[in-house]
Amino acid sequence: MSKKTFERAAERGLRLIAQVKANQPTLFGDVQRLCDEHEPLDRHETTDTARARHETRHVEIFDASGHFHDTEWASFIAAVIRVHRRRLVRDTTTGLWNLASETSYHVSNATFSAHAAGGAIRAHWGIENRHHYPRDVTMGEDACRVRKNPGVLARIRSFAANIMRANNVANMTDARYRNAIGGLDRLFSYHTK
Repeated sequence: MSKKTFERAAERGLRLIAQVKANQPTLFGDVQRLCDEHEPLDRHETTDTARARHETRHVEIFDASGHFHDTEWASFIAAVIRVHRRRLVRDTTTGLWNLASETSYHVSNATFSAHAAGGAIRAHWGIENRHHYPRDVTMGEDACRVRKNPGVLARIRSFAANIMRANNVANMTDARYRNAIGGLDRLFSYHTK
């Protein structure tokens, strides 16, 4: 996350939410301190249960006006969002439930309700899970050692993923395997419109 991103969003009148991570220690510390020392403006809790997982998310919105006045972020941050996730995941081999919890911090150039902010942050993971994960893991993009024109292979991976999605493929790993052993007949069975 950079100031330039917030500047561009402000120029276009866009509302932006960005995660603050520990690689920006000063901003991260300021955001944590704000959340620890002040009461939230709004709170929202959601619970999801699916695929041997039970997750509870607590979203809190904090007013940031005046808190960053002596920093370079003063004109960009209107609200701070804290999301605490508590997840119980069932281990299918042992049948035991494993507990994991994490807290993430986000900043925004606008004030949202906790419900709206939580929905926007959650929707971002849909993008990650639907687009980036299949390319990174299923198609081995992170392990690829091509250094000359890597964009060509990235486009081919995206093209292949889009064709499989258009044909309602639910499991890309399985589809890649079946495509490899099925030969040209399998590949030509895909519909492209």
